[in-house]
Amino acid sequence: MRKHARTTVKTGTLAAVLLLASGAGFGQDPQNPPSEKPKPAAKAYGPIGAEDQDPNQTPADTLQPDDRPLTGFQQPTVGIPMERHSYWVPGVSYYNFIQSNGFSQGGGDSWNSTSYLAGNISLLQNWSRAQLTLNYSGGGNFSTDSSVGNGWFQQLGATQTFLWERWQLTLLDEFAYLPQSQFGFGSGTGLALPGVGGTLGGGTTGLGGQFNPGQSIFTAIGPRYTNTFGTQLNYVLSKRSSITFGGLFSIERFVDAGNIESDDYTGNIGYNYQITRADTIGILYRYSSIHYLGLPQAIGDYSIQAAYGRKITGRLALQLTGGPEITHQRVPQGTNTQQQFVAGTGSATISYAFEKGNISANYFHGVTTGSGVFLGATTDQVTGSLSRKLSRVWSGNVNLGFARNRSLVTGQSGSGRNYDTFYGGASVARPLGRNANFSLGYTAYLERAGSGICGGASCASDFTTNEISIGLSWHTRPFVLH
Repeated sequence: MRKHARTTVKTGTLAAVLLLASGAGFGQDPQNPPSEKPKPAAKAYGPIGAEDQDPNQTPADTLQPDDRPLTGFQQPTVGIPMERHSYWVPGVSYYNFIQSNGFSQGGGDSWNSTSYLAGNISLLQNWSRAQLTLNYSGGGNFSTDSSVGNGWFQQLGATQTFLWERWQLTLLDEFAYLPQSQFGFGSGTGLALPGVGGTLGGGTTGLGGQFNPGQSIFTAIGPRYTNTFGTQLNYVLSKRSSITFGGLFSIERFVDAGNIESDDYTGNIGYNYQITRADTIGILYRYSSIHYLGLPQAIGDYSIQAAYGRKITGRLALQLTGGPEITHQRVPQGTNTQQQFVAGTGSATISYAFEKGNISANYFHGVTTGSGVFLGATTDQVTGSLSRKLSRVWSGNVNLGFARNRSLVTGQSGSGRNYDTFYGGASVARPLGRNANFSLGYTAYLERAGSGICGGASCASDFTTNEISIGLSWHTRPFVLH
């Protein structure tokens, strides 16, 4: 399995190299009529060196409208910074987490310390008709918790966009190799996202949380790695309408035995229509096929959803989707090899920026892989964050997440039971000069499992983990490419 892990790590790295090698693209802003000339993006220089600013305080007049399609895979934003220089920025960071009751201990009064030492890099490469963003963090972790031990971790987010007349092509890849669940990992610290952070590092690809492999149950123990690669194509039909096609392939693997590994294939087609300058409606069809390694079970999931979005650059980004969901299960039980049921699926995403901060929240309901514990689950997941400037140098952040996972498979150990997981905490941060940052925070992690559930690498029990974090990060000034 460890050899398999190293192979997949190399595969994720190769995907990033292929994105880097994509080179020059071609095209035009799909939000403009085809008669307009392409905008020379590389000539619109933005405020490079603004890395000392709070990333949540980007002035509205330095943002351009977010052109992500409503029925695509990426979440909407309040705007995209008009940074058109090409540059790369290296950095380093150190975070120490002091925990009570590690995730695998299920109670007790022990305290442990886990440190993460990481090298970080963020890259932005602009061409006249294409753009590449890449954020990577990787290093070692050292823990006094025997269930964690010493190891290494990596996170990568890469996005390549091409524009050509009416077409917009997006390639994206998200990879993570972590010692614990990605749900709430590094909450309230720069460790949560790859790259150097701030205005110089985008962190992630913007992929909606429901498209990442299910990682919202803490019980699955040991290092694990996930990778999601996606392709999305948006074609402008008219000044107000477009059609979006897309596909994703996701994997979820564990180093330790006893967890359930899965592959997930997702296809998507949607129609978008802009009814006003700020409002868009749409309809989409989505299919997902989940397969479990070494097991006969598989899940086919179909949904038709209506969508609504509202975007006000520099202020608001809202997206709502919902509709019926049909789920097929292939579970051999005598002569009956098919099970089917109809339910509902939906999501909601909102980001709102105000004078001294911003607030964001995400909700999803639908079928997921099962987080390495179940052979498929019905999942309700909520995440939220609030960031605010507290003084001239101090800023504050509040993060929370909640997930309920219920097994789909009749007859599986723990079938019909729920796992409820929660994390929540607060942190403060301040710059140390122009290129360094200090943070201090607290996060609580809770898990409540139905009696008799036995999944993952060990039987589950309720637990609460308290975590205190302290962090230091530093990066160079940007190295301008052109």
